[in-house]
Amino acid sequence: MYWRETASPLGTLTLVASERGLCSVEFGAFADVAGRLAEWAGRWWREPVLAPAPEGHPLLAAAQRQLDAYFRGELTAFTIPLDLRGTPFQLKVWEALCRVPYGATASYGEIAAAVGRPKASRAVGGANNRNPVPIIVPCHRIIGADGSLVGYGGGLWIKEHLLALEGALPISSARPSAEKPAAAAGA
Repeated sequence: MYWRETASPLGTLTLVASERGLCSVEFGAFADVAGRLAEWAGRWWREPVLAPAPEGHPLLAAAQRQLDAYFRGELTAFTIPLDLRGTPFQLKVWEALCRVPYGATASYGEIAAAVGRPKASRAVGGANNRNPVPIIVPCHRIIGADGSLVGYGGGLWIKEHLLALEGALPISSARPSAEKPAAAAGA
């Protein structure tokens, strides 16, 4: 498996691809996420090796182009091949997330119902938390039943940024703005 770093309005992203498709998007530089990536890869691949991508790696270059276009507001649906690894339930949830269109949101309960487990809102939250390709599998579009922004592995400020980019911020007069942390302010 190959990795490469790319700059984004959210800071550095680390992209990882297998021979089958993009399999991970991590918020942060490789040096900061390498341990987590190694643990994740070890769970789903036999004897994984994470190596820097050769210049011009086609899958990672395509992923970077699509992410750049998304952040410019020019792309509303990703077409990059994915290689998702997870439990059967996680895979169903991630598939359902991909059906929530750009500019829209859904609640955890709506996703639970969509995968045939209407009482499994918390389990949907767990699957969201383990989504290996955030942004591309749009877990940021999932909100609380009351419209509140809840739970996002990269930080609520990232979820708010992505929903604002898509014009999909939920209406909630009591919701405070999720501030970008000072450490990420230069991103």
